[in-house]
Amino acid sequence: MDAALLRTLTPTVIAVLVRRGADFAAAEDAVQDALIEAVRVWPQDRPRDPQGWLITVAWRKFLDAARAEASRRQREELARAELAPGPVTAVDDTLQLYFLCAHPSLTPASAVALTLRAVGGLTTRQIAQAYLVPEATMAQRISRAKRTVSGIRFNQPGDLATVLRVLYLVFNEGYSGEVDLAGEAIRLTRQLAVMTKHEEAAGLLALMLLHHARRPARTRPDGSLVPLAEQDRGRWDTRLITEGVDVLQAALARDRLGEFQAQAAIAALHADARTAEETDWVQIVEWYDELVRLTDSPVARLNRAVAVGEADGPRAGLAALAELDPALPRHTAAAAYLHERDGDPVTAARLYADAARAASNLAERDHLTRQAARLNARLRG
Repeated sequence: MDAALLRTLTPTVIAVLVRRGADFAAAEDAVQDALIEAVRVWPQDRPRDPQGWLITVAWRKFLDAARAEASRRQREELARAELAPGPVTAVDDTLQLYFLCAHPSLTPASAVALTLRAVGGLTTRQIAQAYLVPEATMAQRISRAKRTVSGIRFNQPGDLATVLRVLYLVFNEGYSGEVDLAGEAIRLTRQLAVMTKHEEAAGLLALMLLHHARRPARTRPDGSLVPLAEQDRGRWDTRLITEGVDVLQAALARDRLGEFQAQAAIAALHADARTAEETDWVQIVEWYDELVRLTDSPVARLNRAVAVGEADGPRAGLAALAELDPALPRHTAAAAYLHERDGDPVTAARLYADAARAASNLAERDHLTRQAARLNARLRG
């Protein structure tokens, strides 16, 4: 059973059902039923047209559910509306569904959560981690969003900012390596940037390209993480870097700075440095100042503290870090790094071990454990 194929086809099938008149919640339920049927049937009898098969089965599942709950008049109307599977529209169904899920009846946070769960393929736990909230809180938010849009005909698209936020979180989850969604997020954002001509869509595309360019150097053959300063920069994809910088420069020239452009500018400065020692940390701090001004994000403040530690020395970085909530994800790991640079391996080793225990990503946990072991071995020697 090709789980990746089913995950890829899911947004298109949902979009087809929505266009045929199903409300979003009913369409999602019907597609889930169709996927269960595919898992049961395909290993013995794989269809020649998997997408057409899923559309047909999902539509029938939707009609069966509607007939079971609707009145006689509603049942007749739905039966007359039944359509035979036809060719898939040339419009990108996934991108269209992202816009439809950003429905005006939902708050931006709820729209993002719903889209990530239903279209992006992320689990509730992954979405909760991206939003820095408990999993139970996110589950309630998604449930409320589904109830809000239940029965609504999705014919009024939502706003661009919400779609950009969804694509950004999907890319980040894919880039982490737990779910490989980064390439799909880049594809959709590239389409969005061309379609909208919006500077922040271009900024997000540039950010994704610049980060994705470093992906071949981010892990060792055994899957362990390679910190940015230790990466083999010869393995970075210079074609993607060039494209990302060109896209960013065109966006910045419009003089309407947004958070994705600021983040892309930081990524571009890292990409421009031939070695880690040549990184322009002073300018990176200045861009983080812009990012904090735009977003007041605690994550941006955390990253700024590390950059300050590089630009002005580890003690300046620790002072900036002390102003932030210690419960912030990766706060302990940042403190460990800065303490090590400040010549305090005992504290650094302890903090690396603490950060490893708190890490949710297996590769990150392994990296932090290795850092603690490295310092402890040095102390014993």
